Amino acid sequence: MFQRLREDIRIVFDRDPAARHALEVLTAYPGLHAIWGHRLAHWCWRHGLKWLARVLSHLGRWFTGIEIHPGARIGRRFFIDHGMGIVIGETAVVGDDCTLYHGVTLGGTSWSPGKRHPSLGNNVVIGAGAKVLGPLNVGDGARIGSNAVVVSDVPDGATVVGIPGRVVSERKQPSREMLAMAEKMGFDAYGMTREMPDPVSKAIGSMLHHIHVLDGRVEQLCKALREHVDAQDLPRLDVPEFARDEAEQAAETIVEASKQRAANKPS
Repeated sequence: MFQRLREDIRIVFDRDPAARHALEVLTAYPGLHAIWGHRLAHWCWRHGLKWLARVLSHLGRWFTGIEIHPGARIGRRFFIDHGMGIVIGETAVVGDDCTLYHGVTLGGTSWSPGKRHPSLGNNVVIGAGAKVLGPLNVGDGARIGSNAVVVSDVPDGATVVGIPGRVVSERKQPSREMLAMAEKMGFDAYGMTREMPDPVSKAIGSMLHHIHVLDGRVEQLCKALREHVDAQDLPRLDVPEFARDEAEQAAETIVEASKQRAANKPS
């Protein structure tokens, strides 16, 4: 338990540069208090103490402004920044290393029982005021822009904006060949650090992708050329016979030249 508590505090320092020391995080971060309160309420919910779980959830909402239903399943290293107005429904699932900003709603669109709230993968970031509605899936590493309204599945690594939410970019996982090429060049375009300038890394990453595509095209071209040449029924060249004819012609030329020099030589 204490390991989880330390992990929760450490993740605040990792994702919020305004955090200065542990005492400040322990006493002045309502997002952290809401997560701890939810864990207690969720334990009660799983053990059949539904009324007590709802009361604890209500108290947590009253103190923090964050409403997390005790039935929701929350992963590890979950971070809520600011947090006021966040609502997470009963059947919602949040993966590991996710981040939510204030005003986010993980809500339902139906009054029918059963799964009716979103499921978030790992490393998902949802901007302020965004609404993710319905029993949809948000893939690993997805980003949802501020005030977006998402009502359909989001693929892994995608960025979604607008009302209704639409995918504006989709990050593709680099292949093994691309990673090997980047390592050979001494460039890590796919594990960017905070110090790395984003436009430069994006440009070099695009160049690596272009080189990778060209390399694949050249390989396909060579393969097609080999298949085309092997398919041709070409006559075999008799190399010894060809070489003998050339040698005989060279010998005759030498003999004729010798005769001409002998004839032209003065007596």
